[in-house]
Amino acid sequence: METAGPVLSVVVPMYDEQDVLPIFFDRMRPLLDGLGIGYELLVVDDGSRDETADLVSVAAKDWPQLRLVRLLRNSGHQAALSAGFRRARGEYLVTIDADLQDPPETIAELLATARDEDVDVVYGVRSDRSSDKWLKRTTARLYYRLMCRLVGREIPFDAGDFRLVSRRVVDAVNALPEDGRVFRLVIPWLGFPSAEVKYVRAERAAGSTKYTVSKMVRLAFDSVTAFSAAPLRLATWLGLLGGLLSVAFVIGALVIKVSGQSIPGWTSTVLAVCVIGAIQLLCLGLLGEYVARLFQSSQRRPQFLVGYDSLEDHGHHSYAEAIESRDPDQR
Repeated sequence: METAGPVLSVVVPMYDEQDVLPIFFDRMRPLLDGLGIGYELLVVDDGSRDETADLVSVAAKDWPQLRLVRLLRNSGHQAALSAGFRRARGEYLVTIDADLQDPPETIAELLATARDEDVDVVYGVRSDRSSDKWLKRTTARLYYRLMCRLVGREIPFDAGDFRLVSRRVVDAVNALPEDGRVFRLVIPWLGFPSAEVKYVRAERAAGSTKYTVSKMVRLAFDSVTAFSAAPLRLATWLGLLGGLLSVAFVIGALVIKVSGQSIPGWTSTVLAVCVIGAIQLLCLGLLGEYVARLFQSSQRRPQFLVGYDSLEDHGHHSYAEAIESRDPDQR
């Protein structure tokens, strides 16, 4: 029995990626085989509703290094990455999406850079995002600028979740007690020696993106509330501003009253109520975000639950065999 783990683990979170899988495997297998090192390709199926897990399991029958981990339900991209970090065995770990916008051919350069420069983290940095739509490029630019202001300049600009980390980083991330971690912020925050490799971002090879606008907004909220108390301070300043505006309204009302120019009206009242009410609601919303995080943390619920790991399938029928044994109408 093999006791030593692979040199490289490539973690790929997937959710409804059946359209792109054949292309992804055709590019990934010769690349990884050509590295000349022991590796595992760890696919984390994030509760897909299509045939993603079935196709991975069938491909794994002729590809010993291909490993499938299935989550019991859809838990989100970052949770799937967390599952990959927990399950990966490699000395180095690379995270990459299945859409092939981040070229797999860059993995060899990431690994060579880590070894040559003796660093624990190598970020894949997008030097050209012209393949992305204008809205995606604009919101991404705003996101990274905001994170650099709130978290620190150590956040690499235009580096997503395509990166290589050493086993030291993997162990450090797994030891963190927090739930709902955002990897593109957590890993730079740890402070391990790092380097960058630039590449050109390509168009999605097939299928459609699963990262909707609502998910991107949720990621931005999680990034801010998990790493900075700045919104709470913003709420404080907005409260002070609301107080000053209230004082100004009172003074203005008194001046009008004393001058005898007071007339019945509702404009000033409505204006005051709208301004103060908007500020109060915004402050309550910001406070609610932090209270929600505290509530979720107090529940101690796991971020994800693994329902199947092909590596642990000892003495039982494999997932692929289970698929083939099912009635065709139930597949």
